[in-house]
This record gives sequence, structure tokens and C-alpha cells, in this order.
Amino acid sequence: MAEFVRVAGTADVQPGHGMVAEVNGKTVAVFNVDGAFHVVDNTCLHRGGPLGEGEVEGSVVTCPWHGWQFNVATGTCVNNPSGKVQVYQVKVEGSDVKALL
Repeated sequence: MAEFVRVAGTADVQPGHGMVAEVNGKTVAVFNVDGAFHVVDNTCLHRGGPLGEGEVEGSVVTCPWHGWQFNVATGTCVNNPSGKVQVYQVKVEGSDVKALL
């Protein structure tokens, strides 16, 4: 059963950046967009690149491997709107960023 688990600290992800987190055997990407945190599956749909290592501009992350772009709030692929990465519900408790995994 899914439950909220800590994926990062609020200080771990600066605004306009992302990071990769391993939680309960699952690899996710955590993003800070102007103080709003988003958690998505870390694997790019194109060739499996690490989205959490990509450049973030606004709410769009660019995969560092081949440049595919995803909206971190919706998971929708900018290059191919029929593609979508998993987006997880997020809540902040104190200094913890938690996602429903």
C-alpha cells in the first residue's frame, strides 16, 4: 500500500534545481520550482536518462542524455505529449519533502 515517505529535505533541493533520490528501492527525481516541490519517476521515457540530473527551467526539466523535456508538475513530455512519466503526490512536513510512493 502506498504511503507518504521522506524523499528529501527542503534544503537539499534549491529553487530551480532537481536531485535523484532512492526510496524503498524506487529511484525518483525531486524538483523545487519556486518553492513548490515535485516528485516524478527519475527515468526518461526516451532512453532511460536520469531526469533528476537534468537542467530545470521553470517547470520543465530537460533530460541530460538526449534533451527530452518533461513538465515536472504534470509528467507530460513536451516533445511527445502522449508520453508521460509518473508523478507522485507531495507534501512538505517541517523540513521534509514527502511523496506518496
